[in-house]
Amino acid sequence: MHLALSYIPILTWAKDYNRHILASDLIAAVIVTIMLIPQSLAYALLAGLPPEVGLYATILPLIVYAVFGSSRTLSVGPVAIASLMTAASLSDIAQQGSHDYLAAAITLAMLSGIFLLMLGVLKLGLLTNFLSHPVVSGFITASAILIAFSQFKYILGVNAEGGDAITLITSLLSSLQQINIPTIIIGLGVLLFLFSVKNSGTSFLMMFGLSKRTSQLTTKAAPVIGVLATILIVSYMSLHEQGVAIVGQIPSGLPRLAIPQFSIALIEQLAMPAIFISIIGYVESISVGKTLAAKRREKTDANQELIGLGAANIASAISGGFPVTGGFSRSVVNFDAGAVTQAASIYTAIGIAIASMLLTPVLFYLPKATLAATIIIAVVSLIDFSIVKKTWSYSKSDCFAVIITIVVTLLFGVEAGVICGVLVSIFLHLYRTTTPHIAEVGLIEGTQFFKNVRRFHVITDPHILSLRIDESLFFGNASYMEDKIYHYLFNDDQIGHVIIICSAVNEIDFSALETLKNINERLIEQGVILHLSEVKGPVLDALTNVDFIESLSGNVYVSQFEAFNDNTNSKIEYK
Repeated sequence: MHLALSYIPILTWAKDYNRHILASDLIAAVIVTIMLIPQSLAYALLAGLPPEVGLYATILPLIVYAVFGSSRTLSVGPVAIASLMTAASLSDIAQQGSHDYLAAAITLAMLSGIFLLMLGVLKLGLLTNFLSHPVVSGFITASAILIAFSQFKYILGVNAEGGDAITLITSLLSSLQQINIPTIIIGLGVLLFLFSVKNSGTSFLMMFGLSKRTSQLTTKAAPVIGVLATILIVSYMSLHEQGVAIVGQIPSGLPRLAIPQFSIALIEQLAMPAIFISIIGYVESISVGKTLAAKRREKTDANQELIGLGAANIASAISGGFPVTGGFSRSVVNFDAGAVTQAASIYTAIGIAIASMLLTPVLFYLPKATLAATIIIAVVSLIDFSIVKKTWSYSKSDCFAVIITIVVTLLFGVEAGVICGVLVSIFLHLYRTTTPHIAEVGLIEGTQFFKNVRRFHVITDPHILSLRIDESLFFGNASYMEDKIYHYLFNDDQIGHVIIICSAVNEIDFSALETLKNINERLIEQGVILHLSEVKGPVLDALTNVDFIESLSGNVYVSQFEAFNDNTNSKIEYK
């Protein structure tokens, strides 16, 4: 039973479900359903797929995640970044609008689901940490810019293509003579309306006596108002006959469930894009899930989230959809609307299913410019250039990583941006661990504390070199430590004792052990004694087991104060 509870979280909260929770979940579901209908259509458009596929990618994934997901308020479905990455991954495989393109999108969802599910079952969520937070922020910012640019062709009513910023802008500029006036009026009108509601809608509604929370939730329905208004305008004025691109016929009904048929060649082409989409989607999803869970002191299990998202993507593939993940905006709305459990997602799925069966004929005259405006407003909030300033103030290397990721994503597309982000993150980790902070320390007078000689006024002994290594020692940084020690000895021939403070060393691998042996032997040749201090128990056990301690020219001290006091010419009394 415990195993079932760990892998099927719905069993945990379902037993305590009551009518009060039901009421809260139903209210949240209604609000999220209203928000999700235009979003799902818009993100399918962004992915290069028929609009109904956006609905299909919402229904079953919401239900499946509700069963297997660990977050009680995360809302799963199509999102902007995953949709853009889907379009980028499939652009060279098949023609948008073709059956092969849809089949490839379904395959991509299935591969993403299998990859995430495998990571979750094997409890390998740590593999997704190859993307640092600054790199992810840079990638999302650049991707949001690309998404916005890619939608301006619908706002202007022109034909423009491209997977990077330069190609997109060039294509848009070369197509300006094709601008369709009714389309641009609709597109800019909806943009202005949504932007105004987003920035001033809450305060405007509060003027009429609505509470702040009610006003905030009501403004989330603005895209639906834009959809209905533009449908009426286009149909009444027959603007589709004047070149306004519309969604057209959307099949009514629920998605047909079927196990996708795969080809080995297609799997080989989509394997890496599926991994990248999975990693980016998971990082985005777990960040949102943990943030919302923390507000209610709930727990989000990282490995269970992999299982939940993996199952949701497999469900999307089975129902003819494309890759999905937890969406930031809809999850926040779900949370703010009062959702208590994942039952809200199940009710939302039912609402989307009803809309798929009954409301699709109404969407025939929906302008693509309206959906494009919805996407642009949604992704503008993802653009965050403040991360550049923040990282510059805190860490120049992180700032460099952010800038590189943004530039590569904008110039070469999202796939290159993801690869660059992973490589930069790994490089930064390797750089920091292979060049650890090594501080020469001295004693603060009147205490037993040893601090960096460059930061504090401390007592030192010219015959003693005390070095604190602020990193575990392994093959990648052992030579760096060795060079540092020899550098000090080369510049100061008075040194007779070297004390390595190991308070921050959690592990010493075999390569680092061999380096320590070499240092010890070389120092003996120069008449210098090597000591260790504050060595942690497991590390000391490992060093003792290989007889290193016996061969050490000096001693191993419990504290640095003892090591310093035992080897200095003038004993220091602690007061």
